[in-house]
Amino acid sequence: MVDALPPTVTVHLEDYSEHLTLGCGFSAHTVRAYVRDAESLLRHLADADGSASLDALDLRVLRSWLAKQARDGSARTSMARRTSSARTFTAWLQRSGRIATDPSLRLSAPRARRTLPGVLKQNQAAEAMSWAELGARELDPIAVRDRLVMEMLYATGIRVSELCGLDVDDVDSERRVVRVVGKGNKERSAPYGDPASQALDVWTTYGRPSLVSERSGSALFLGRRGGRLDPRQARTAVHDVLASVPGAPDLGPHGLRHSAATHLLEGGADLRVVQELLGHSSLATTQIYTHVSVDRLRAVHDRAHPRA
Repeated sequence: MVDALPPTVTVHLEDYSEHLTLGCGFSAHTVRAYVRDAESLLRHLADADGSASLDALDLRVLRSWLAKQARDGSARTSMARRTSSARTFTAWLQRSGRIATDPSLRLSAPRARRTLPGVLKQNQAAEAMSWAELGARELDPIAVRDRLVMEMLYATGIRVSELCGLDVDDVDSERRVVRVVGKGNKERSAPYGDPASQALDVWTTYGRPSLVSERSGSALFLGRRGGRLDPRQARTAVHDVLASVPGAPDLGPHGLRHSAATHLLEGGADLRVVQELLGHSSLATTQIYTHVSVDRLRAVHDRAHPRA
């Protein structure tokens, strides 16, 4: 608990949380993760020198903190994330004048293994959309909403948090684009096609009016009680639809995002266009999808070529 740390230390965590929220524009989830890592580091420092004095925060302490995470069974990806988190924290400490030098400048961590994301085959994606459309034919508002969740996630490749954050005014139905506010409060436009447009028309005509309440505000997607749709409900909808598709992997909304990116590249889309659509700040993040396509190409070659 933060309370166990001296007040002279907890004030740093409070100021750091405010910096991440107001200065960096991070989401509440990201802020909690960064502050939790900083708290863990300061606890480790307190165990090491008994006072958690920032003057004792050096490279040796950072390395021993990471070593403890490794001994406790943290995966390579977690170690890489915590290293990045520690660098962010100590850099802020140095910039805000709380320490003289940044001890993380020579800190290194195991490189995280890049695993290929699970994706649907194109025929599986089409079948999933057909199942969602079939379930919405009786115009049950939840089924109508879930059809639009599936269509919009796959059509645009947006994150589930971005989907749930959409307001009615964020949709330009004439141009078929949605205005999305992504990570770091960065705004972008994501286009969608005719199937998603049809699903949107049914939702706004029959589905949303059946669920709207005083709690709805301007939210485009609504839960059963009329409030803004929660990402957990959207995940459940995706899992339920994909469970109806024979042979389809059990994916959530992020799997639809991966599938959209992969299918765009397989269809000949430029990598930088896909980067813009997904809202990636770095092209390196988008490049993992090229590995998915190459991996599939290799699998087909191995099965079909007589001298593979």
